[in-house]
Amino acid sequence: MSRTEYVSFPPSTMLNPAPAVLVSCAEKGHPENRNMITVAWAGTVNSEPPMVSVSIRPGRWSHGLIASSGEFVVNLVDEALCRATDFCGVRSGRDVDKAAETGLRYVPAEGMDTAPRVEGAPVSLSCRVKQVLPLGSHDLFLGEVVAVSVRGDLLDEKGSLHLEKASLVAYSHGLYQKLGDVLGFFGWSVARPEVLRERMKKLRS
Repeated sequence: MSRTEYVSFPPSTMLNPAPAVLVSCAEKGHPENRNMITVAWAGTVNSEPPMVSVSIRPGRWSHGLIASSGEFVVNLVDEALCRATDFCGVRSGRDVDKAAETGLRYVPAEGMDTAPRVEGAPVSLSCRVKQVLPLGSHDLFLGEVVAVSVRGDLLDEKGSLHLEKASLVAYSHGLYQKLGDVLGFFGWSVARPEVLRERMKKLRS
């Protein structure tokens, strides 16, 4: 077998794919000043308590809104929201009303005093800022998840979540891509054959 050749690139944020999310926020005391910002630099950082992070440039309007309220909502993006998500990433909330331009609606978010969520998102994570870390080009907002809102059509009759049916969107090297075929599940590499067959049959149905 021939050896695969690799080409050296300069250091960069080449961690792909990343989740494409809409982060919604509002100014404390002025809830009419609200915005949706597209973020690809978001991630899970802790499980107990549940915590996530988003990285935002200090010059962005949403940075100040989040800093004022100490709240933000991470809205997962599906195929239906993808075009609006891109728009929210290339236009500033200082200049345009993104809700009016995209047809998206802000609605109250569970557990939040100020920050709204985006109606129609498959899942929305309500977060309270625990820490802000200036890192250079971006500040990292570390948020504790205090509530999660899940769209009802993603639950089965037993109340189990089937996020694989949400047509979630990932962002990879400048491209939005819909998540596709299910290849496995957590622990599938060591599952008994009969368990593997049954689980995969259900996941692919």
